[in-house]
Amino acid sequence: MKDEPRSHPFRDSTEDLETTHRIPDTPQSRAPAYRLAYADLDFLMRDDLRPVRLQLELMKPQIVMDERGIASTIVLFGGARIPDPAHKETAKTPVLAELSHYYEEARRFSRVMTERSMESYGRENVIVTGGGPGVMEAGNRGANEAGGQSIGLNIVLPHEQAPNAYVTPDLSFNFHYFAIRKMHFLMRARAVVVFPGGFGTLDEMFESLTLIQTKRMKPIPFLLFGRAFWEKIINWEALAEAGTISREDLRLFRFVETAEEAVAAIDGWPDPGC
Repeated sequence: MKDEPRSHPFRDSTEDLETTHRIPDTPQSRAPAYRLAYADLDFLMRDDLRPVRLQLELMKPQIVMDERGIASTIVLFGGARIPDPAHKETAKTPVLAELSHYYEEARRFSRVMTERSMESYGRENVIVTGGGPGVMEAGNRGANEAGGQSIGLNIVLPHEQAPNAYVTPDLSFNFHYFAIRKMHFLMRARAVVVFPGGFGTLDEMFESLTLIQTKRMKPIPFLLFGRAFWEKIINWEALAEAGTISREDLRLFRFVETAEEAVAAIDGWPDPGC
């Protein structure tokens, strides 16, 4: 991140931090109480500082993306375990091997959308993924192959998920709070595209649909790749028949199978303002 231009006559906080490193080493200067609050990690990690950490996690990606001029995004959700078709023999199950063709569809879709994004100098419709492997990698990879930038919103997990090699380095973020990460997925979203996945994908999909259903978020193109997969794991009609959702809610999303279908669906999506 670039430094903010100084708009006041006061001494800079960085200068004060450098000064504290040059003071005499005494019991007083070594005491935790003497540390500058913004440089004291032990203090920042306290439970009662959680609101501050939440705010920082919201602000950092926001400031960076604003500085990069990113105005809108295309969101890709999907499974981390879906392999590149070239390596589908490494899939943990036969079903994951069959689903590997969606890796290629995500890659091709992202390439097309990024080529369009570059017409706005990379400001509009920037691909954003969870930054990890599988479908996420495919999304960032397609954007990279188009010569454009893409965003990765990683989350710290016990198995140490690392960002994939195709995320634009300056747009590779890491989160502690799932809630703040989800906000950044949707704050600039112009479309949401969901590929087959597990609990994480389902969580992201249903929360996004709920925000649209409850009108807490404006309707945007919402596409589910792989009708057979989604209709096998979710009985959408049963939800409507039971009345737990309205039949109109089934129109909040569409099924697609290929990158070309997805692009056409986004282009032809009804304008809510009409």
